[in-house]
Amino acid sequence: MKPKVTINGVVYVPKNQPAASHDGLEYKIVRTDKAGVFAGYVESRNGAEIEMVNVRRLWYWDGAASLSQLAMEGVSKPDNCKFPIEVDRMTILGVIEILNCTQQAQNSIKGVEIWKR
Repeated sequence: MKPKVTINGVVYVPKNQPAASHDGLEYKIVRTDKAGVFAGYVESRNGAEIEMVNVRRLWYWDGAASLSQLAMEGVSKPDNCKFPIEVDRMTILGVIEILNCTQQAQNSIKGVEIWKR
């Protein structure tokens, strides 16, 4: 059971806790060998192939030194990040790294404005 505190009807969890699930799925950052970095809910995995839902490509980020920091704290400079629109579903090949995200990181990633050209 995850530690949490309720104050005046609001539930608080430590910022290091994993992000809340989406229909039982956990929010993750996934790095591939050639396709880049993605954030979303991992639906299934088969070796280096992953099915994700509600997923965004993390094309460029500022305010986090590494993916590890991004997964724990999110970004501190969201206006400088380039995260395109979220897609409903994606099959991602060549996965080489999967990181659990905290709720703080998930909120930060989802809070970045959609980058368009």
